[in-house]
Order: sequence, then C-alpha cells, then structure tokens
Amino acid sequence: MVVGRAYAGGVTIHSDHPFATPEEDKDPLRRLRGRLAAPVTVWAAGAGGARSGLTVSSVLIADGDPPHVVGLIDAESDFCLEEPQRWVINVLAARHRFLADAFAGTAPSPGGPFRLGEWTDTAWGPALVDAAGWLGVSVGPDARTVGWRALVEATVEHVEAFDRMPLVHLRGRYLDVGQHLSE
Repeated sequence: MVVGRAYAGGVTIHSDHPFATPEEDKDPLRRLRGRLAAPVTVWAAGAGGARSGLTVSSVLIADGDPPHVVGLIDAESDFCLEEPQRWVINVLAARHRFLADAFAGTAPSPGGPFRLGEWTDTAWGPALVDAAGWLGVSVGPDARTVGWRALVEATVEHVEAFDRMPLVHLRGRYLDVGQHLSE
C-alpha cells in the first residue's frame, strides 16, 4: 500500500500504513494465526426479512456418521445471540470479497448484506446461489465459550458442492485460490 503525506512543498510517498500497529506491539499469536489459510464462509439463518448472517473463517468440517461442523463465532454477534436451531454455512466463492466484508460488518451494505447477492431459501436458511458450496446444518450441543468466542457444533444434514473456487483468508487478505492454482 502506498500512502501519501502532505507537507508545505507537496506530497511524500511512503510504503507504510499510517494506522498499522507498530511491530513491537503486535501479538505473536495473532501473527501466527494469520499465517494459517482459512475458508471464508457466511453462516445464515432465517427467511425473508428475518434473516441473519455472519462471516466466519474459523470452521472445521469433521467427516463421520453423521458429519459435523465446528466453528468459532463472536459470542456477542446477532447471529449467536439469536441461537438458530438450523442454518446454512455458505462457502464463499472468489468473487464474494465484498459480501464477506459486509457480513463481517466491515463494509457498508445499504438495506442489509442479503441485498448483495442472490439467495434462495432452503429448509436450513438462506443459501447463496453462486457460492462454492453450502451445508445445511442443525444445532448440536450447547455452545461453550472459548476466549471471547462461542465454540459451536452442528450436525451436517445436507451438502451442496459446486465447481467454483473458494475464497480464502490469509494474512489479513482474501485470496482467489483458483488464480494461484493456475500459476
């Protein structure tokens, strides 16, 4: 990123970010966690005007009979506070960067983030029509707190996988996996 600074004689250009945390103040655990690639998903529940959703990257799918999914979500998010019994875990495709930010609450979405994509109502909640895939899940045992997050476990009841490359989050940025596979 190149940032300009104004001064009386013009503008200087430098490569550091004016709001970046100084190196000595960075949390080493967060820095290491940022080096682990994570899927970008939107957990969505409800129907019509009563929909809720949240971007979640801390997700693990465990195969088995039945399969399960485990995730860490913000315990104070609207999604967690509503405690849905069933929901859809949408695996975002490479083109959904802005949608991911909108559901994370870091980008504007006039009228709500569900206006940013085409959604279809399923028995589990809203599924993004052009996602890389989605899971229909039902709530498992009660969530428990891990740090400031809720550890949520759900049973996978339905799976849809499409031939679209997923969006991945790594070191604070989104990556198009398909772009890197073709190199």
